[in-house]
Amino acid sequence: MKLNEHQSKLLFAKYNIPTPQGDLVQKDTLEDYTPSFSLPAVVKAQVLSGGRGKAGGIKIVHSSEELSMAARDILGMSIKDEPVPFVRIEPASHIDQEIYLSFTVIRSTGKYALTIGREGGVDIESSGPDNLMIMEIDPLLGLQDFHIRQGFFHIKPAKGLLAQWIELVKNLFKAVQENHLLLAEINPLVINSNNELVALDGKIEIDDNFVDLHKELNDYYNPEHYSPEEVSARQAGLSYHNLNGFVGLMVNGAGLAMATMDLLNFSNLPVANFLDLGGGADQERIGKALDILFHNQSATTIFINIFGGILSCEKVAGALAGALKGKTPPKPIIVRFSGFKAEEAMELIAGLKADNIFAVNELSLAVEELKKLNPDPVKDLQFNRIEFPVDASSMPSCQHDQLITFPLHKKSKVLVQGITGREGLMHTREMLGYGTNIVAGVTPFKGGTDALGIPVYNTVSSAVKEHDIEASIIFVPARFAVDAILEAAACSIPWIVCITEGIPQHDMIRILPVLKRSGSRLIGPNTPGLIIPGQTKIGIMPGSIFTPGSVAVLSRSGTLTYECVHRLTQENIGQRLCVGIGGDPFVGQDFNDICEYLYNDDQCKALLILGEIGGTAEEDLGRKLLESGFGRPVFGFIAGQTAPPGKRLGHAGAILDPAGGGIKSKLQAMHDSGITICPDLASIAPIIKKGADVCRV
Repeated sequence: MKLNEHQSKLLFAKYNIPTPQGDLVQKDTLEDYTPSFSLPAVVKAQVLSGGRGKAGGIKIVHSSEELSMAARDILGMSIKDEPVPFVRIEPASHIDQEIYLSFTVIRSTGKYALTIGREGGVDIESSGPDNLMIMEIDPLLGLQDFHIRQGFFHIKPAKGLLAQWIELVKNLFKAVQENHLLLAEINPLVINSNNELVALDGKIEIDDNFVDLHKELNDYYNPEHYSPEEVSARQAGLSYHNLNGFVGLMVNGAGLAMATMDLLNFSNLPVANFLDLGGGADQERIGKALDILFHNQSATTIFINIFGGILSCEKVAGALAGALKGKTPPKPIIVRFSGFKAEEAMELIAGLKADNIFAVNELSLAVEELKKLNPDPVKDLQFNRIEFPVDASSMPSCQHDQLITFPLHKKSKVLVQGITGREGLMHTREMLGYGTNIVAGVTPFKGGTDALGIPVYNTVSSAVKEHDIEASIIFVPARFAVDAILEAAACSIPWIVCITEGIPQHDMIRILPVLKRSGSRLIGPNTPGLIIPGQTKIGIMPGSIFTPGSVAVLSRSGTLTYECVHRLTQENIGQRLCVGIGGDPFVGQDFNDICEYLYNDDQCKALLILGEIGGTAEEDLGRKLLESGFGRPVFGFIAGQTAPPGKRLGHAGAILDPAGGGIKSKLQAMHDSGITICPDLASIAPIIKKGADVCRV
C-alpha cells in the first residue's frame, strides 16, 4: 500500500520524525480554507506517482490569492495519468542543506538497505555514486550505531546535529520494522536555518500482506487515489487494475492471469482490466469480482479463465450462478474451466441455459469465441510480442562430482500441518487419492483424533516422535504460517512445503537465515507445492493433468504451471518433476537450489522454467546453468510481457520494474545464457516437442 506525502508525514510524526505543519485540502474544501500559519507557503500535489515537481505539481505562493489559484490549478491536474485529488499546503522552509535518506527492503539479498545522499532533491536517481552511500542492514542484527555514524560523516553536517541525526535515523528504522514498510524515503531531509533536521517530503510503501493482518493501517489508505472498481476490489481482497482494452478478465492466480492478459493482448483482444481471484477466493469474493466486471463500462465482453487447484472450478461456477440469480448476464461471458472440479463446473454452467454464456475447456477455444464476439480489429491498442530465435540445443555439459538426486518419492512419509482445516482436509483427501504417503497430521487441540484415517497430533514434535517424517505440508493462515514453518524446522523435517499466501515480507526475511542454518529446505510460501508424477504429490496441483516423463518444470506460479503441464501432457510430453518455488519476493528454495538435484538426474532430459515479471530469479538461473554445465535443453516462458510498469499484479512478486531494464532485459538475459524463449503459452509445448524429442512419454 503506497502512501501519499501527507499520509507518510502523519506516520513519520508518530515516530517523532520532525515534519512541517501541513493541511490536506480538496476541491470542495478549498473555498473555505485559510492556513493557520504565515505565508509564504508551498502547495503540493498529493499523488502516488513520482515526478510532481517536474510536472508543475509543487508551487511556492506568497499571498492568499496566489495560494487559491495555485491550489485550483494543481487540483485540476493529472500527473502520469493520475488525477490530483488533494493538495498539501505547508509553510515554506528556509533550507541550508538537502539530504536523501531511505530504508528499503532488498529483494535480491533479503536485507534492508540504508541509503544516504549528501545531496537530495528531484534528481536523486541520476546522482553519481559519490553522492549516495548504501549500507546493507541484516534483519536479525538490525540497525547498528556504526551505520548511523558512517551516514553522518558521509553527509558532513555540523557536529551539533549528531544527536538529532541519531534519533531521527533510529526512529525511521523503528517505523520500518513496526509497520513492515517496504520503503521509507525522506527526500529531501533538510537542515533548516535553525540547524534542525526536518522531513520536507516523504514516501512510504507498506506491505499489503501486513496491512491485511493489521487492519488499523487502513487508516492511511486514501480511496480517492483509485478508481471505484479498484476500491471495491480492494475491499473484497482482490488484486485488480484498470487497463485500456474491452475484454473484462477474471483469472485465478497471478501467473495465469498475466499469461492470459498477454495472450489476449497479442490476439488483438486487449483486456480492460487485470483481476486475480487468488487461490483462496470464497463465494463472496467471487461474487464481488463478477459485480465489478458487470459494472465496468470499458468491458464489453467478459472472459473467466479458471484452472482449478486450491480454488475449485465448481465454486466459481456456483458463484456465477448465484450472481446471475436466474437472469441473463448483462454482457456476453466466455468461461473456461480446467483442473479441479472442472466437469462439475461445466455441468453447472450448462444448467443455467443462458444463451450468452459460452463454456469451453481449452484456452484456444476461448480465444476463438472471443474473436467471434469481437470481430473488428483494434487499431489504437497494439502489443508487440518479444521473440528470439528458437534454438533448443543443449547447454554445455560438465560432470558433477557429487551425485545428488531429488530425495522424495512414492514411499516418502508426509505430515500435514493444519490437516483439520477446510483446505487442509480437502487437499489431504486429494493427495491420498494420488497415492501420497500421508502418515500424520497436526492441529492444536485436535490431538488424539483422526482425519480421513490419519492420526492427528497437537504438535509437530509429537508427530515426529511417532513417525519418521520426510516432508511436511502447511495449510495454516498467514498469521500463523511463519510459526508453523519454524516448528517444522525445529523438528528437523527435511522438506517443508508452505502453501500459505499473504505472509508479510519482513517475516520471511527474518526466518530465511534461520532456515538456511537448519537442515530443512522450504518450498514456498505461496506455492502449489511439488509433484513427482506417478509417485507423490505434496501440494494442491490437480493430479490428473500430470504424466510421468522426463521434463522437469520449475515455476513461480501455480495456475501457470497447471496450464503449461496440461499442454505438455496433451502433446505426450511427460514430466520428471514439477516444483512451484512460490511467487513471493522471498521464498525458501529458489530455481538454482532445485536444479542442484537435476544435474546428474539421468531421467531428466530437459528443463522448463515458468517465470514472471519482477525479480531476477530467471536470469540468475540462466547464468548458473551456463556456468555449471547443465548439458540439456532449457526452455523458458515469462508471463507479463504486456503488464503496465509499476503495477503489482497479484502477489507481491509480480511487478514490472522499468528501472531494472523491464521485461525485454529479462528475456534477453535468459536468451543470452542459452535458454530457449517461448514467446507465448501456445508455443511452449510445440517448441519443446520440436527441440527435445527425447522428452516424449
